[in-house]
Amino acid sequence: MAPAPVPPLPADAFGRVLCVVAHPDDVEYGTSSAVAAWTARGIDVAYLLLTRGEAGMDALHPEETARLRTAEQLAAGDAVGVSEVRFLDHPDGVLEYGLELRRDIARVIREFRPDALLVGTWEVEFVAGLNQADHRVAGLAAVDALRDAGNRWVFRELLDEGLEPWTVRWLLVGGDPRPTHGVDVTGEPLERGIASLEAHGQYLAGIPGHPPPRPMITGITALQGRAMGVGHAVLFRAFDFAAPPPIASEAMRAAAESVG
Repeated sequence: MAPAPVPPLPADAFGRVLCVVAHPDDVEYGTSSAVAAWTARGIDVAYLLLTRGEAGMDALHPEETARLRTAEQLAAGDAVGVSEVRFLDHPDGVLEYGLELRRDIARVIREFRPDALLVGTWEVEFVAGLNQADHRVAGLAAVDALRDAGNRWVFRELLDEGLEPWTVRWLLVGGDPRPTHGVDVTGEPLERGIASLEAHGQYLAGIPGHPPPRPMITGITALQGRAMGVGHAVLFRAFDFAAPPPIASEAMRAAAESVG
């Protein structure tokens, strides 16, 4: 029996999304097509970059690389209608998980007040192979910061900055091999997603053998589209914190069966 198609996210699930990634271009490998689909529907999307990617180009000095990649990321966000792009200036290549990083992300969550937080997977191995160290740190720190942002007594200095706690309902994880939901990006969202990766032209030109953005993004989203039964899609593992955890439902069923 064929597996059931991956369902779409509920149409009214969220109105504001904050995407947290380590580097310029991280969100452009397919995910930005989902962003384009959301912004076309009036959903407010912001990007938080933990670094400026200054260690990413061997042929350029880090300061020059940071300027270049910052400009390319701003153009990439503009291509998919992103309202705001922020950079935290943590060091590229040696991003460290810790309280400082969690606090910095929690601060932006409280400022932007999103309904959904989008992150990359923090697993060592993911759908594209072995995950990079900064990507793992960024994903895990963002997940923990999500809870920190909603707890008044964690990072109390944020209260002194006038930032009240904020609870995020949805966590969306890209690159997870166990997707639960997807976004149909067939048509215009796909085209805008391709344009967003093309905006990183100078950076991509320095990567030997990197495939052109159009066939790469078209291929990625076509593979994911099969799971949804559509032409092109972006898949996520979604956690709805307003819903009871799966183990609670299973425990209630087990309790009912034991009584019966």
